[in-house]
Amino acid sequence: MDVIASDSSSFDGLASMLEGYDCPAILVSVDYRILAINQHYRDEFGDVPLQQSKRCFEVSHGYSVPCDEAGEDCPLSATLQSGRKERVLHIHQTPRGKEHVDVEMLPIHDSQGQLLFFVELLRSVSVASVQDSSKKLVGSSKSFNRMLEKITRVSHSDASVLLLGESGSGKELVAHAVHQGGHRASNSMVTLECAGLTDSLFESELFGHVKGSFTGAHSNRVGLVELANGGTLFLDEIGDVPLSMQVKLLRLIETGAFRPVGSSTVKHTNFRLICATHKNLAQMVKAGEFRQDLYYRINVYPIHVPSLRERQDDLVLLTNTLLKRISQRKEYHLTDSAMQVLKQHDFPGNIRELSNILNRAILLTDTNLIERSTIQECLEIDRELDPLIDTSSAFQPLSITDAGEGREWLDLKTAEKRYLSELMAFHHDDKEQVAKVAGISLRSLYRKLE
Repeated sequence: MDVIASDSSSFDGLASMLEGYDCPAILVSVDYRILAINQHYRDEFGDVPLQQSKRCFEVSHGYSVPCDEAGEDCPLSATLQSGRKERVLHIHQTPRGKEHVDVEMLPIHDSQGQLLFFVELLRSVSVASVQDSSKKLVGSSKSFNRMLEKITRVSHSDASVLLLGESGSGKELVAHAVHQGGHRASNSMVTLECAGLTDSLFESELFGHVKGSFTGAHSNRVGLVELANGGTLFLDEIGDVPLSMQVKLLRLIETGAFRPVGSSTVKHTNFRLICATHKNLAQMVKAGEFRQDLYYRINVYPIHVPSLRERQDDLVLLTNTLLKRISQRKEYHLTDSAMQVLKQHDFPGNIRELSNILNRAILLTDTNLIERSTIQECLEIDRELDPLIDTSSAFQPLSITDAGEGREWLDLKTAEKRYLSELMAFHHDDKEQVAKVAGISLRSLYRKLE
């Protein structure tokens, strides 16, 4: 491909054209120089001294070399290679600090096909943060950014999304991010936890029921699919949907039609479907445990939600964020040695396990500084509660000799009861919060408390 320098007539016209975009836009030369910016860019990212011929990677990232030479994807380089527009998710320097930005690079050619300029469109990603955030996804690792790029691509459509990832990796937060990034964000996102539901309970929860349709149906109940009308329906652990119910779910997805249990009236609903599972649905299809037609209906746009092991670069950020979410009244910090213990842990329970550990640490510490020994004690609790779970880390488990001759070893039931009692006291009997911290359903919590 031939690449030539810009000429003044083309430059003037394109510089004016930038104001026609409804997002921040810059005009870039083939050698990375920023030639013009629009008002949206000034409002969101600040002014750029054009007379200094600043290069895009200097302004957006503070790099001294192009992005691809600094270990990141470069949309300009990708466009040069492909000859067409390219799209990349980057972390940019902004007046508010580092932020995720969706970058689209458009090549501008002359009538002979020679490359003149690039128009770079920048759209901030509001559903995620590179810094501590109480309500957003947080992360900056490569695996996190790959996931976030897929979220930004699919959010504005109505395509069905299938979230694939280990338990505790944050699939529900990702589902909320997909919902919030789309045009249905002003309407509700309704969640159904499919694990542990019988056929009748699943049908009643999903479609609702009329009074007298079965024993205990003392009044009419609106189903979740009706509540999700205009918004998003999130089916968590879709792999646990009873096989006999999958055909009814398939019909709902394909037609939007359903009947409440015990009713002859057909109703209609319109929702965006997001499903999540930690299971291998393809293998379940081969084994006859999951319908193939349903699998292809929900697997329109799969997104891999990385495990915490794949996001080691995000561990410090996630830890600081979770500490702020857990305790809004008092600020806690980990010592460097305590953080080293966490970095050497495998986290089979992923972010949910990290949250549990930090909750315990806050209960066990007497100051706002969480020491290495406290984190070690928190990890030791996991070994006592469930020795079948591999929670290996850099330090060896405490033996009875290590702990002292007076160490009291609790049976599993007593240890669990004490743990839940402490959580209930800490969260002022807020059962929904306790269930979330403990990593169990609200139904399971009630059962254990009884």
